[in-house]
Amino acid sequence: MSDSKRLDELVARTHRERQERERGYRERALGMYPWVCGRCGREFTRANVHELTVHHRDHNHDNNPPDGSNWELLCLYCHDNEHQRHGEARAAGPSAGGTGAAASGGATWNPFADLAERLKDPGKD
Repeated sequence: MSDSKRLDELVARTHRERQERERGYRERALGMYPWVCGRCGREFTRANVHELTVHHRDHNHDNNPPDGSNWELLCLYCHDNEHQRHGEARAAGPSAGGTGAAASGGATWNPFADLAERLKDPGKD
């Protein structure tokens, strides 16, 4: 068997196994939690539940505890946004504040961080 064929089979098997694993925790999460995005609050029905994803809070897709404590349901948009923010925080590194909230699974940006200052000075943008 050629190396190319062996590699193709390995990739196909890995892809199938990942899909089976995802189906398992996805079905458990959908049965455990209400069909609502944990970030934006959008509600889902059977007609659009395919747009609701399971996010791993610690970003480890192999960490699937039976109680679902590492999962949250997010819509496609919020899930993409969370991974974008996590990636940016990791790329920034520790000197730019790339640890802390992102490492703990929390939000990486707070749009209201300077709200008090902005309320004092309306000319600031």
